Amino acid sequence: MTRGWPAELRDGELEVRPLARADGPAWRAARERSRHWLAPWDATVPPGADARPSSYSQLVRNLRRAARQGTTMPFAITVDGRFAGQVTVNNIVRGSAQFASLGYWIDHSYAGRGLMPRAVALVIDHCFFAAGLHRIEICIRPENTNSLRVVEKLGVREIGLAPRFLHIDGAWRDHRIFAVTVEEAPGGMRARLTADGEPHQSHE
Repeated sequence: MTRGWPAELRDGELEVRPLARADGPAWRAARERSRHWLAPWDATVPPGADARPSSYSQLVRNLRRAARQGTTMPFAITVDGRFAGQVTVNNIVRGSAQFASLGYWIDHSYAGRGLMPRAVALVIDHCFFAAGLHRIEICIRPENTNSLRVVEKLGVREIGLAPRFLHIDGAWRDHRIFAVTVEEAPGGMRARLTADGEPHQSHE
């Protein structure tokens, strides 16, 4: 069994658990409902590269196979039992690195409620304290203010810029790179947020 997988993480009405085949109808509905909102940030395939999964079922099969191999942890986000989005831990490298990258999206109808910072915090804490990873990296397009707000709330530091890093919305796009190590979050990432998902206020 892959260390740290599968896992179910809870924080009040918020649950983060393995993406399932049964999520298909809700996943498709959320993607369609949020299509225009998500399109500028969605990964695309450059000409000549292998095509992306053509169906939700194929996507889940691919993610489950990668999870068994220990290279990914595909989480669904639910709120009061209803599907709301995804957080996926990708590119897990063991050995001397103990590293992974993290990506996320949320149904537009659930946006603005502080859910994504909480979900990302739960997953990073799981990566550190259950899966034994040392460093998590999050790469975000400079124009994606909603995703940037997530790392801002969590206090994840920016470490650089990757020009033309990923093929997004039909072209190679620059990304800002953010990263956190377990030494930087000894009390966990979720502890950095108040109960409503807002950052703790400094009283210095």
